[in-house]
Amino acid sequence: MIEADSLSVGLKAIGAGLAMVGALGPGIGIGLLAQGAMQAIGRNPDAAGTIQTNMILAIVFTEAIAIYALVVALLIVFVLG
Repeated sequence: MIEADSLSVGLKAIGAGLAMVGALGPGIGIGLLAQGAMQAIGRNPDAAGTIQTNMILAIVFTEAIAIYALVVALLIVFVLG
């Protein structure tokens, strides 16, 4: 029979893994941001400064979502118990 302690550890690991699935979206989003910025700079090199500034701001906000997923995963593993 499975012990309750090992079951809770396993379930916490599964929960943390599912929480980190939230990092897939930002990873794809940052790739699409960079792709769009490179295409825009290629079409209009004079606007490179503005495009890069907007791209960096968008990447910062997108990374925040991945950090939230990481915090939730860490809370599941280390705090809930």
